Amino acid sequence: MARLIRDLATPAAVPLNYREVGATARDVLPGGYHHLHHTVRVGRGRDAFESAGAAVTTWRMHRASGARVRSRAVRAEPGAFVEVSVGAGPVRLGAPCEVIWTAYERDRIGFAYGTRAGHPESGEESFVVDLHPDGTVWFTVLAFSRPAAWYTRLAGPLVPALQRAYARRLGRTLERVVAGRATG
Repeated sequence: MARLIRDLATPAAVPLNYREVGATARDVLPGGYHHLHHTVRVGRGRDAFESAGAAVTTWRMHRASGARVRSRAVRAEPGAFVEVSVGAGPVRLGAPCEVIWTAYERDRIGFAYGTRAGHPESGEESFVVDLHPDGTVWFTVLAFSRPAAWYTRLAGPLVPALQRAYARRLGRTLERVVAGRATG
């Protein structure tokens, strides 16, 4: 089962900007948010599973997809602060997050991060790799979010479409990582 930790005693910690902390680790996502669920097969076998799990939890998948990731943590651990940014050159949109839960299990590896104050959205997103009994390796992005900034409110339905496109891009990137064709 996923470890769920929230360190409220961290001095100078920027708070999360939503209440439903850990909801991506449960079966039912909270109402009042846009929901995203994207699953793709990324490989087959234990080696593919371990390669995909390492790429997800060490930020390699995000980086190989073109995102910039800043974190002192080498791999996802509850309480780790992460800033993911996308854009080109000096025009980048930063998104401060905190790792909420992790799963380092025999047939399941992944994590979720929650949005912190200053993030353009409010909610949580998980990135999980599963090894199924038939040997197939699946990657799932599960998220709930809603606008937290004026510009994401103004963008309206464009934001969920961009989130779906990014989830698909992560899946394609992870397929390439597993096949040994991606760097990052």
